[in-house]
Amino acid sequence: MRKVAILGGLGNATVVAAAIEHARRSGATDLEVAGFLNDREEIGTQLDMFPVIGRTGDAKRFLDDGYWFINTILRIDGNRERIAMFESLGIPDDRLASFVHPMAYVAPSVQLGPGTIIMPQVAMSPGTKLGKGTIMMVGATMGHDNEVGEFCHIAAQACVGSYLKIGKGVHIGFNATIREDLIIGDNATLGMGAVLTKNIGENEIWAGNPAKFLRMAQ
Repeated sequence: MRKVAILGGLGNATVVAAAIEHARRSGATDLEVAGFLNDREEIGTQLDMFPVIGRTGDAKRFLDDGYWFINTILRIDGNRERIAMFESLGIPDDRLASFVHPMAYVAPSVQLGPGTIIMPQVAMSPGTKLGKGTIMMVGATMGHDNEVGEFCHIAAQACVGSYLKIGKGVHIGFNATIREDLIIGDNATLGMGAVLTKNIGENEIWAGNPAKFLRMAQ
């Protein structure tokens, strides 16, 4: 078993931890969640099934102790600061744990970067590439021949088309739908339930049906 420290807390981190534990109990993964690195809760605090075992700044110590890492500290309103924080920790790619839940469908030609997370009921079609640290939440679907950047968050039930170029740090909201042949710039956000038919520029936030520009990310 590879011991995993998850960066984050209530929300993405606890949801991912529970999925890993579900897979571990069925013998479908060699990952074992040790707990969370979290800057808000006291060390020893129990979050769902697992404890807070340290601060994010303690990553080097856990790295030296042989732990693997998953990053879930992402946000909706622009990810530049969160990504910079993670990158400052100096965790090498070969110590980022990727996880594919056994109840997901991932086509054989899909390429997953280090630290990617594929949750239950996800469907990923052939020819797509996911960048480092990208998370696909429960029930999201991803079409074929997409290029998805690092540290993206594809929320539950999102439906992503094909031949897309999605930049670094992009957030795609719950139940959003994206047509094929579009470009989404770095750190962009597509809101919950949005229907996207146009390109999104870097750091832009779009929402609605059809989706329209709302404002720039913070």
